[in-house]
Amino acid sequence: MSSTTHFSDPEGFQQQSDNFISWLQATPGVKLNPNLRLADLRASGAGRGVVAQSNIPEGEELFSIPRGLVLAVQNSELKTLLGQDVEQLGPWLSLMLVMLYEYLQGEKSKWAPYFRVLPSRFDTLMFWSPAELQELQASTIVEKIGREGAEQSILEMIAPVVRGNPALFPPAHGVASFDGDAGAAALLELAHVMGSLIMAYAFDIEKAEDDDDEGEAADDSYMTDDEEEQLPKGMVPLADLLNADADRNNARLYQEEGNLVMKAIKPIQQGEEIFNDYGEIPRADLLRRYGYVTENYAQYDVVELSLSSICQAAGLGNADIESQPRLQFLDEHDILDDGYVIPRPVNANPSLEDILPAELVILLTTLALPEEEFKQRQSKNKPPKPAFEAHQAAILTRALQTQQAQYASSLAQDAQLLASLPPLDMSVASDTSSRRARMALQVRIGEKEVLQAVLGMLEPTATGSLKRPANGDDGDSRQFKTQRM
Repeated sequence: MSSTTHFSDPEGFQQQSDNFISWLQATPGVKLNPNLRLADLRASGAGRGVVAQSNIPEGEELFSIPRGLVLAVQNSELKTLLGQDVEQLGPWLSLMLVMLYEYLQGEKSKWAPYFRVLPSRFDTLMFWSPAELQELQASTIVEKIGREGAEQSILEMIAPVVRGNPALFPPAHGVASFDGDAGAAALLELAHVMGSLIMAYAFDIEKAEDDDDEGEAADDSYMTDDEEEQLPKGMVPLADLLNADADRNNARLYQEEGNLVMKAIKPIQQGEEIFNDYGEIPRADLLRRYGYVTENYAQYDVVELSLSSICQAAGLGNADIESQPRLQFLDEHDILDDGYVIPRPVNANPSLEDILPAELVILLTTLALPEEEFKQRQSKNKPPKPAFEAHQAAILTRALQTQQAQYASSLAQDAQLLASLPPLDMSVASDTSSRRARMALQVRIGEKEVLQAVLGMLEPTATGSLKRPANGDDGDSRQFKTQRM
């Protein structure tokens, strides 16, 4: 993937790839289409990738990986050696612990050839310095990195197991043990590598009897609040070496009873790279989760507004639900969110109804109601339907303008800066700082473009005449876009 730098090894990059393919071919149950080749794509910044050596028709099987070869909790001997339920740590931390164990076993791990083709350094935001993160300016993606929370979970739940079983987790990275400050720092560094591998590469693994045909990518952070509801996660050799492209996606992973099978979902021509797809995610999340930015995902850029910023724009002062009857009313009806996502307008003639989440419009409608009308809604215990008029538009305009003002540079300045940058040599591994600065610039340009476009769409409504439904009317019943998170 373009997000990564791979382990240095005296065998060389291509030798690692060859050894990995030989390992797969020698593993019972693995099926590899002879028309595939694991290619060196570092010159284009894509690391390794899978390329078709001849034409492949739609529906043809590209490769099949037996479930027993998936690097997952259920396939590692660690749970037996520890004598405790590793899975109680949750999908993310349990797989992180297993990967730490297997990695520290070195050549004794059956996945050793696999680890050698996985990256050890990342451009994901978890690894950016504070100065590098400042280049993102006011992007809300910085709030989603969660490094502090991840490290707290690692130290509280992973470190005691590692330190209590030094024979299973021999120290590495130049430390005598994982105890003390130096040991804790080394463990955190290694755990972050494993967590980043999971975030970028792992799949949610369905139980064989509950397969729903398609493999899903893992969730988007080390830990989440509803982790007990998540599926187990696993690293699927070769499947995770496919690069991703929103426009050129031509393969998909299917979960079958005994195997995970990658199939062509459209004809693939000789010499073409085989691409997976991450789904419709903005470039900010692409950078956070996978460590790279591509123009193909610019169409999915968004601007995110917090509930607090909207409340301030409406003159409420704060977003404390208990002290704000209107927020409490919406919360009781389960239609209040902490934040709202507005996507980039991409249609030829976009309308506000196409892009604004219905939940956001209901919030704006509720905040814009005169006190008497709001009390009527309360008495009927019935929230208003989404209606977008001058008062709602004015609140949203103020919130967006406040967000826009938080960026340290303008869209025009950023566009000029990007145009003036020399071409980036992706083959130079030491050019990390320039690469990250460029990606941050692209992310903030995308967000500013969305802000500018939406503000332009709002202007006629925000300055128009106010029209209100008669008392008791449900209001405008136009259908607004369901929120995309």
